Parts: sequence; structure tokens; C-alpha cells
Amino acid sequence: MVSEKEFLLHSLLMGIFITYVYDLLRIFRRVIPHSSFFVSLEDLIFWIYCGSEVFLMMYHEGDGTLRWFAVIGALAGMVSYKKLVSPLFVKYMSLFINKLLYIIGRVLRWLCRPFGFLFGAAGHTVYRAGGRVGRLLRRMKRAVKNRFRLFIKVLKMNVKKVRDEEKHPVSSERMP
Repeated sequence: MVSEKEFLLHSLLMGIFITYVYDLLRIFRRVIPHSSFFVSLEDLIFWIYCGSEVFLMMYHEGDGTLRWFAVIGALAGMVSYKKLVSPLFVKYMSLFINKLLYIIGRVLRWLCRPFGFLFGAAGHTVYRAGGRVGRLLRRMKRAVKNRFRLFIKVLKMNVKKVRDEEKHPVSSERMP
């Protein structure tokens, strides 16, 4: 077991770490926007990870007992990071990554441009592949989304059918 000062410092650092990891997730969402389903899935995975990290810290350093000063230390770390670092970090890192991806895309288009002149339609296809691949991925996403929506509807209907059968069981015995 560590001293209370070390435990408080570790909980403060854990709060900063948790908020930092969530900021990385926020940057990822700004760079690659996606649907609310995937945002929810990412949040679920994030909170499971953070909960397990906090549990392991409490288990190893506090012998599994909940110490309120550790909770307060983690909250203090989260709030201080959120107020001091987070707004600038998320804003400028997402801006930097978006600019970097834009420059990489422009360079790749410029590098593929000679193929358009060398191979005619085939080179033009290589040059425009980014747009076509994007459209293909959007169509695939819609198809998967529609299939998932249909699966959910069928699942709801089956659950409702099972519930109705539980409420009104069909008796195999006949009443005289």
C-alpha cells in the first residue's frame, strides 16, 4: 500500500489521463465524423477502459477500498486539465491533423495527375479513385445501416411475440 500523498497524486494523474484520452477521442471525432451509433460505441468502450483502469489503481494502491480523497483528486485532475489544456489541445490538434490530411490528399492528387496523361481514362480513374471509393463506401455504409435497421425491427418483433406469449400462454389442456 502506498502513502496517502502518493495515492492522491496518482489519482490526480489518473484524472488527467482519463480526460486526455477522451480528448484524443474528441479529436478523432472531429477529424473523422461518424454516426451517433459509433459515437455511443466509442463512449462505451472508453468508459469500460477507464473504469477498469480506475479499479486497478484502487485495487493496487488502496487495497480495494474507496477513498474519497482519491475520487476528489481524480475530479480535480479532470477539471484542471479540462479548463487549462483541453480546449486548446483539441482545437489545434484537430486543426493540425485536418490540415495535414488535406496536404497529403493534395500531394497524392498531384502525384497521380501524370497518370491521367499517360494512360488516358485509366489514369483519370486512378486520379479520381478517391471520390469513387468514397461513394462506394457511403453506399456500403447505407446498405449495412439498412440491414442493421431491419435486424433490429425483426428482433423487436420477436421479443414482442415472446412477451405476448408469456402474458397469454396457450394452454394445452381443454376445459370441460
